[in-house]
Amino acid sequence: MNGDREQFQAVARLARAALCAVSAALALRGDGAALQRGAADGQWRHYGGDAGNTRYAPLDQIDRSNVASLEVVWRWQAANFGPVPEFNYRTTPIMVDSTLYATAGYRRAVAAVDPGTGETLWTYRLDEGERSAPRRNSGRGVAYWESLETGPRIFFVTPGFRLVALDAASGRPAEGFGEGGIVDLRLELGRDVDLERAPIGSSSPPVVVGGVVVVGSALPAGNAPPSPEMPPGHVRGYDAATGRRLWTFHTIPQPGEHGHDTWEDGSWQYTGNAAVWTAITADTALGLVYLPVEAPTGDYYGGHRPGDNLFSQSLVALEAATGERKWHFQTVHHGIWDYDLPAPPILADLVVDGRPVSAVAQLTKQTFTFVFDRRTGEPLWPVEERPVAQSDVPGERTSPTQPFPTKPPPFDRQGVDPEDLIDFTPELRAEAEAILSRLRWGPLYTPPSVAEEDGTQGTLMVPGFLGGANWPGGAFDPESGHLFVQSATSPSVISLVHDPDVSSMDFVRGGGLRLRGGGGPQGLPLFKPPWGRITAIDLNAGEIAWQVPNGEAPDYVKDHPALEGIDVGRTGRMDRGGLLATKTLLFAGEGGGMFAAAGSGGAMLRAHDKATGAVLAEIELPANQTGLPMTYMHEGRQFVVVAVGARGHPGELVALALPEGTAGSRD
Repeated sequence: MNGDREQFQAVARLARAALCAVSAALALRGDGAALQRGAADGQWRHYGGDAGNTRYAPLDQIDRSNVASLEVVWRWQAANFGPVPEFNYRTTPIMVDSTLYATAGYRRAVAAVDPGTGETLWTYRLDEGERSAPRRNSGRGVAYWESLETGPRIFFVTPGFRLVALDAASGRPAEGFGEGGIVDLRLELGRDVDLERAPIGSSSPPVVVGGVVVVGSALPAGNAPPSPEMPPGHVRGYDAATGRRLWTFHTIPQPGEHGHDTWEDGSWQYTGNAAVWTAITADTALGLVYLPVEAPTGDYYGGHRPGDNLFSQSLVALEAATGERKWHFQTVHHGIWDYDLPAPPILADLVVDGRPVSAVAQLTKQTFTFVFDRRTGEPLWPVEERPVAQSDVPGERTSPTQPFPTKPPPFDRQGVDPEDLIDFTPELRAEAEAILSRLRWGPLYTPPSVAEEDGTQGTLMVPGFLGGANWPGGAFDPESGHLFVQSATSPSVISLVHDPDVSSMDFVRGGGLRLRGGGGPQGLPLFKPPWGRITAIDLNAGEIAWQVPNGEAPDYVKDHPALEGIDVGRTGRMDRGGLLATKTLLFAGEGGGMFAAAGSGGAMLRAHDKATGAVLAEIELPANQTGLPMTYMHEGRQFVVVAVGARGHPGELVALALPEGTAGSRD
């Protein structure tokens, strides 16, 4: 029986590979883009469900009538795979041909897991010795690809920045790819870097389009870089069969390339970052990939890189086969706020003013949603260049304007308004005003400032550098046209110092007033609730359909002595646990770790009504959600799987399903 099953699966793979080849050929001939309908056939073949990162699956076995009955049916322990990331266990598994594939541990082992039982089928780990990793975590996942010539492959990026191809059936390095299944991504970067110690890597999975593996990168945070010099975050495409580099797209343009003139005084030669550290999105029919590019070096001071600095903080559409730029849009000119594009772009097929539009939506830290025609880059609604405040930091030259989309509205608080300060009691309000008096503040894009001994202690940014939205991104429901996003009101104080002992840059972040705990009086939040939101944006109309607080008040607020006897209501939390949309429900989790204020993280996975945001059920998880939830069908049963972890709770995958015999589940 097992032999028959394996033979059947092999034939099915070949048939599907042939169909994929035909589809790719049709796309290259320009026969039109496939509609974005989410993860197909009960599988979850991509990090975001589909290549368009919709995080949607048209499954309905779990619905509003039975979702409260979900129970944990298996748990897969990541603690067995080296040092445990705990709250940094960020993997989102994919599920292809009745196998889950996920990453685990700081060494980023890859494992194949039985989707029905959680049994480990195979594992792979590359021993990289002392080779450095700029951001240590489990990685966010893997990519899948198959062809008639090579069979199915799994691709992932190691902590030491190597691209590895594995045989999906056995977990062994893929024959014919690179050297022993490995390509060193620190080679052919465009600048010579130390292969062992260069501060460049990647936590996100690559994306594969038409036989081309497209890979981004990640570098250290730019709070206080030791110098203006850093490796560049150029994006590259590799042959999925052989590992041969096919092209490089320079996110910092070279001489003769478009945008080179936006790097003045020769700053293109040494400035780095401008990488794509989050997941890349693809339209497999159009053969395009969409790059959400981060800020350049450093995050809060740009005096060493005068100009608008293309293609930093831009959404860039490339032809996957060649790396040719088709269009771009810069969301922040000459960024000094760390407003990276943090989330994968989301593809959506819309009807705007009666006209069908193939769109791409980009969520931002500053709580904007930029929406474009994904073929041409034309904004669906006007984007206005509006004057913004200018910096008075010596050597800094900020852009006189920044782009503001006229639709949709912001999905969370922007800028500082004293009327929004916390006011549960007069005493708390007075303390909040005292904190504000020590800071510079103003509307969105108020520049960072130098801390003054007898003056202000930096600039209060809202949203802060973690943003309103971050890497968990959103989910798109193709039936309603609603884009769902979780956000947090998390302010930051940015103050600049000149410190030759820290950096050769003229200014870096440091000193000044730091917001502790919740950022406000006595460790409470500085602003009124809600502190966390879930928003449904109607992308067909460019309007907010509904918005609800994301969770109850955290315990540290409810139990705070300054609030004794006060009902603070449903405040939402500063969590970003990630979203999953199905045909029947919207799932939203509570995140922990770096995304939660002290004591705010919870361990609930909630099911919401997609039409109103009302909470239909709460399912308690063993720990905080740390990865993004996904769903699939296996042997007639729908599963929801999510990575969890917390300080003192090793990371693990948790699978939820309806109890055996429940209406709708398999019998």
